[in-house]
Amino acid sequence: MKILVDTNVILDVLSDCKPFSEAAAKIFKLCEVGKITGYVSALSVPNLVYILRKELDPKRVKEILDQIALIFHFVDLKGDDLKKAAALKFSDFEDALQSVGAARLRADYIVTRNIKDFAESKVMAIKPEELLERI
Repeated sequence: MKILVDTNVILDVLSDCKPFSEAAAKIFKLCEVGKITGYVSALSVPNLVYILRKELDPKRVKEILDQIALIFHFVDLKGDDLKKAAALKFSDFEDALQSVGAARLRADYIVTRNIKDFAESKVMAIKPEELLERI
């Protein structure tokens, strides 16, 4: 099974955002041990650094990136993705880019807490808890 993990799920683990971090951490572990193949959009990394900027120094940014790279594969952002995302009827361009990346890699699911934002996605969006139930 291939999944694209949305930025908010990664943020739940990094920030230990209760009660969401428990299910998100389980998904991290499943990806880490190879039970599922997890992907993260390259777009998520600068977004995470921006959101956590007050808590991060350059050394911590590198540590987080190294940890994410051990667990997940990165989905590169391509120029064609920008055009495809702009053509979609998403209210949030970042979510449209996530959807396009997930479709390009033929992911089974996008794992996110923002299901409604992916209503128009070709790849079904599910919450972390729902993914755990399906496994």
